Amino acid sequence: MAQSVVSHLETYDLATGKRRTIRIDTARFEAPNWTRDGKYLLINQSGRMYQVTLADGRKEQLDTGPLAQCNNDHGLTPDGRTLIISNNTKGATRSPSLIYTVPLAVGTGSVQTPQLVTPTGPSYWHGVSPDGKTLAFVGERSGPDGKTDFDIYTIPITGGPETRVTTSPGLDDGPEYSPDGRYIYFNSMRTGRMQLWRMRPDGAQPEQLTSDAYANWFPHVSPDGRWIVFISYVQDQGSAHPADKEVMLRLIDLNAGKNAPIRELARFRGGQGTINVPSWSPDSKSFAFVSY
Repeated sequence: MAQSVVSHLETYDLATGKRRTIRIDTARFEAPNWTRDGKYLLINQSGRMYQVTLADGRKEQLDTGPLAQCNNDHGLTPDGRTLIISNNTKGATRSPSLIYTVPLAVGTGSVQTPQLVTPTGPSYWHGVSPDGKTLAFVGERSGPDGKTDFDIYTIPITGGPETRVTTSPGLDDGPEYSPDGRYIYFNSMRTGRMQLWRMRPDGAQPEQLTSDAYANWFPHVSPDGRWIVFISYVQDQGSAHPADKEVMLRLIDLNAGKNAPIRELARFRGGQGTINVPSWSPDSKSFAFVSY
């Protein structure tokens, strides 16, 4: 018998260290994004996308047209007008997740028409360039030797040729642009344990940011470029990021230099679905996450 799940949509205030619960559901929802006006959080649940009002926790379905298998790799363009969605699309090559864009709309009064960005799967969105023109994503593709691997790719948001950015053996995941566009932050297994890295957008000058006993995933840079919040599994999970494990949310101050201590913010049951995608408030004072 499947274990029941209670999902808590929360925010964390950096100044006070306080957690605020926005909504609780007896169903699994995941991966909050903060809207540009600061009023809503976007989540996925049971294949659909929803917006949750920060003031009262009210939930409304977003109109994503025929996209009814949305997974937890989704977000917004810099202008806040367009949703970027990874959807488990029937018939896609090898794995169903493909990336689409769709105008941000509440309800189902007028059917939205999604635009396909990545015709090849599996493709999982994670980042968008500051000018809104380029997407960074994780894709599993076959190399010249016929072996498949998960690497980081970029692609125009309107579709077109994809560019492979990483080539190291092992999983590379979670690519996200810095607000100034100078770096892509990501997590990688290239040293044998999942750690945080950054590189230039073309893959040059890779630099390791963490090196500890935890499995570190999904670095999210605050809009002001100062902070990185990320999730750490207390016990090493190899290349996996499963749900329902003991995890921590931790914080790096990019202004403090390379040897600055990493700050633990919270510890709870979570993992997959907690903070997969960018979830900072527009003013960089808070971020959103899900605990279970």
